[in-house]
Parts: sequence; structure tokens; C-alpha cells
Amino acid sequence: MEPITTKCLIIGAGPAGYTAGIYAGRANMQPMMLEGPQPGGQLITTTEVENFPGYYEGVTGPKMMEDLRAQCLRFGATIKSGIVTDVDFSKRPFIVRTDSEEFHAETVIICTGAAARYLGLPDEQKYQGMGVSACATCDGFFYRNRNVAVVGGGDTACEEALYLAGLAKKVYLIVRKDYLRASKVMQQRVFENEKIEVLFNTNTVGLFGQDVVEGATVVTHKGTENENRYNIAIDGFFLAIGHTPNTKFLQGKIELDEQGYIVVKGHGTETNIPGVFAAGDVADPVFQQAISAAGMGCRAAIQAERFLVENS
Repeated sequence: MEPITTKCLIIGAGPAGYTAGIYAGRANMQPMMLEGPQPGGQLITTTEVENFPGYYEGVTGPKMMEDLRAQCLRFGATIKSGIVTDVDFSKRPFIVRTDSEEFHAETVIICTGAAARYLGLPDEQKYQGMGVSACATCDGFFYRNRNVAVVGGGDTACEEALYLAGLAKKVYLIVRKDYLRASKVMQQRVFENEKIEVLFNTNTVGLFGQDVVEGATVVTHKGTENENRYNIAIDGFFLAIGHTPNTKFLQGKIELDEQGYIVVKGHGTETNIPGVFAAGDVADPVFQQAISAAGMGCRAAIQAERFLVENS
């Protein structure tokens, strides 16, 4: 089968990928985009988005992704389905292979995102978007003056708990160990906040509720003679145990940090390979917001265009 050639190949179809497609299309780069197994990324599982500019009444995650996809197509992007199995960035044109096709690209923009880590409870999927969330900044507003729980013991979990404490009536911080891994400063802030109750040596074993989360079943000192199982009444259950960047196919092909995120130069989107750029959550372990991902997608497309001009 003949390889498909393109000036710009965008891998991934979330806010970063679609925005890169819009800008690359408007620059007459005739971009090719590869949608993975979950077009739209994490926002596909988000019921309501209220913090993305332009949607002043809010919008569902799937609808927002549908709008971005349509805008991307309007400016000439070609969108194909496929899971990337291998890449060769050793020379240009770069080679990207999927399960069924091969692409030769003058530039590549990687926007494969990151996946939130979950506990693995069946109830997490059952109540996804109905009380279960992996982003307090995204969904915390919906739980004003209500009881919520945050799972995790690191800086991220403490930051989420403190953020939610500014909105919610009460915040349970569920920690499976007998200590917090967070920095001393973050620990102090948590312990000093009267709205936050830290539950040490505690594991969540289930969620319950009629259509939406109404509570969680937790176990303290699991597996010991002091084991105790009880329920806590909550309306929101937030996971803060980290994200896994979708970079498994890039191992050994591009520079990654210790967590697996793509390393980019300065405030731009350039990777260690000239002509290969990265945008969105796959290169952003800090903010991980749709709006910041879209901004990176814009920058990646502009940098890819400039690279083509300078290297054509």
C-alpha cells in the first residue's frame, strides 16, 4: 500500500489536536489528523463544560468536541481513524504507522493527551460524569456548598482539596497511607483548613447513589484486625492520583520526562527532534485544561508552519 504524504500530520484529536488542525488548515498546510480510540479525548466523558471561553451557558464535552471537529474540517483538515503503532523520527519525511496505514509527514504534531488514573472500581465508570471526576478545577463549581471527597495524598490531591474547600461545605481527603506525600507547605495548608477532614489509612471500596453519587463506602486499616468499613455521605468523588500520558508508542523515539510526558523547549512546543512538536496534556503535566491545550495546539501549528518555510 502506498504511503500517504502530508505537510503536517497531527496525532490525536482533542482540544490541542483540533486547534492545531484549525490553524494548520488556515495556513494552507492541508493537515492530516489521526483520531485515536477516543476522539475528543477526556472531554468526551465530561457532562458539562463551563470554563471554556465562548460557551457562556455551558456545553457538554461531546458537543464542544463536535464543534471543534467541524471547525477543523471546515478549514481543510483530513481526519482519519487509526491507532499509531510505530514512528520513525530519524529523518524527514517522518514515518508514522497505524494499524492499517503508513504516513510520511514533513512535520508532526503530537496531541495524544493523558489519561487520568482511577482506582479501578466498577462504580467509577457507573458514575462517570454523575459525581465522579478527575478534575476539581473543571467540575468543582457544580459542588458548591455540598460534601465531596478527594482521593490521593500528594501535592495534586492537596491542591484539589484546598480548591474544593473554597467551594464545598466539607471535603474528605482519602489517603491510603498514614501520611501525606505532599510538601510540608501543602500539608500545613490542608491541616489548617477547617473544611478538610483527612482520612488516613483509608481505601475507597465502592460508591452508591440513585443515578448520581450520594456516598462512598470506605475501609480503614484494610486487612488488619482493626479494619473498619463505613459510609460517608458525599455528592462528588474526585480522583487526584495522577495522570498517565499517552506516550507508550514514543518510548525511545523522542525525549520524555520521568513521568512519560513529552519534553518541549521553553514556552514553545518544539521537541528534541526538529520538525516534531507536541501540544496539550501529553506535554503539560501541570495545567491540563482544555483551554491551555487549545493554546498549545495553536502554537504548535504556527511553529510547524514556520519550520516548513525555513526548511522547504
